[in-house]
Amino acid sequence: MIVAVGHGDLTDATVKLLEVELRDRLERLDDGAAAFVRAGAGLPVAFGRAARAAGRRLVVLIPTQHSVPALLPGRDREGARELLLLAEEVRLAPFDPADRDARIGADERLVRASSTVLAVWDGSPSDGRDATAHLVAYARGRGVPVEVVWPEGAARTERITTGG
Repeated sequence: MIVAVGHGDLTDATVKLLEVELRDRLERLDDGAAAFVRAGAGLPVAFGRAARAAGRRLVVLIPTQHSVPALLPGRDREGARELLLLAEEVRLAPFDPADRDARIGADERLVRASSTVLAVWDGSPSDGRDATAHLVAYARGRGVPVEVVWPEGAARTERITTGG
């Protein structure tokens, strides 16, 4: 599986740039692997759209609490709604979507299950809110190939959302 992880505070313009860049990368990877992402807004939606445009199967990870789908925070609900429509497969995993450490743990499980990680990352270190640098190091430390994706003109907002 090809997994996408990255910053959760991307500008709307960056999300649009990513759709194109991620589609191009997915089309170049000639492995037939499915695309796998944790449900949310921003990067997950861009990756889901790109995967479907590239003809890839999309698998979406949904958090559960007490064996039922968990309510996602704020804007991630709308992103999850679109991803569920795009997905060919949905997997459930027990974690609290409002808890940063639980989200990172879910992303680490995705990375462990992947053949390639596409990391939407500006190269900045993890700062206690954003764990993208950690996830890149985590993947590399396990021998999972990582492609850093940061298109020209990409930018982050000042707010940090539920992304990794």
